[in-house]
Amino acid sequence: MRTLEQLGRDLGGLAGRTVLVRSDLNVPLDGSTITDDGRVRASVPTIYELADAGARVVVTAHLGRPKGVPEEKYSLAPVAERLAELLGRPVRFVGQTVGPDARAAVEAMSDGDVLLLENLRFNAAETAKNDEERAEFARELAGLADAFVSDGFGVVHRAQASVYDVARILPHAAGKLVLDEVEVMRQLREDPKRPYAVILGGAKVSDKLGVIESLISVADRLLIGGGMVFTFLKAQGHEVGTSLLEEDQVETVKGYLETAAERGVEIVLPTDIVVADSFSADARHEVVAADAIPADMMGLDIGPESERLFAERLADAKTIFWNGPMGAFEMEPFASGTKAVADVLVERTKDGAMTVVGGGDSAAAVREFGHADDDFGHISTGGGASLEYLEGKELPGLNVLED
Repeated sequence: MRTLEQLGRDLGGLAGRTVLVRSDLNVPLDGSTITDDGRVRASVPTIYELADAGARVVVTAHLGRPKGVPEEKYSLAPVAERLAELLGRPVRFVGQTVGPDARAAVEAMSDGDVLLLENLRFNAAETAKNDEERAEFARELAGLADAFVSDGFGVVHRAQASVYDVARILPHAAGKLVLDEVEVMRQLREDPKRPYAVILGGAKVSDKLGVIESLISVADRLLIGGGMVFTFLKAQGHEVGTSLLEEDQVETVKGYLETAAERGVEIVLPTDIVVADSFSADARHEVVAADAIPADMMGLDIGPESERLFAERLADAKTIFWNGPMGAFEMEPFASGTKAVADVLVERTKDGAMTVVGGGDSAAAVREFGHADDDFGHISTGGGASLEYLEGKELPGLNVLED
């Protein structure tokens, strides 16, 4: 994949060139307030380097899941303000992605200017399944610029207009964020320092089937928490009460347990669970053994004994990848397990281990607990993309850059 430097050489310099950058600015908002600006901060180095070189930088991104039409709550306007603060230079925002207003704004740019276009997904063609519909939108985007830089790792697993089709039209390169993410994920997949421990949580086993199957052949230990653990406990013959359970995945999980045993891969499951009588912060809750969950209770976190067990099984790990919380961390009574894992990773980072937080809810959790990004080896901006990369899947947004 071309770097920014190589793209500059190919273009005879970046100064005066209009560069379309696909960033990942999909941040959580409370009204117009950004509650976690991690993805904006991660996007800054590429945008800054291009602008500093005299390029006219046109930034594109999506936010949320609008249904192909403008929705004010998904506007990128608040992001433009935060991006300007972090860049230390003005960022003009235009409330259109393609069309006369967008074209006029691009034509008015001077060298070193930064412009943010409105939410890509206000245009249904951005995510269209029809190739020609998507390609037509990509041609409109490409018509705004001389070159394209892909810097939204969180979307490279999607064949979308701004990710895939634009790269087929314009001279292109990978941004600094994408290159860094790919290098970290490559190490995890191909050359991890051992022992290599993987912590998987989140709601559903079905979301992580491919990565579990892949990691059983790569990792030394898999530590399982979150809602997905109850399908594992059921596969071992335990009752799980009213906990989240995917009955249709029980046999698949039994197969994983057997395969792991055959290959000498340790699967670590919680020994105790925090259970509650409802999914609520003020629900009655208690700690029970993992094999003794009451029929009328649901598991919402790993217990204190499990926290200690997980810490022990991570104590000698040289590489740790974590994706998915250990419980319903957004509710204080069920946040302890996720916080304990985050704290262990911080300590292992200090001891020289390579620690990777795999995006999504895990990244949100560590910041909610007050940890800085540099407390970990790497915090990924792309939960789904990182999992698919580790599965060994072909990612269209990366493949299109490899020429």
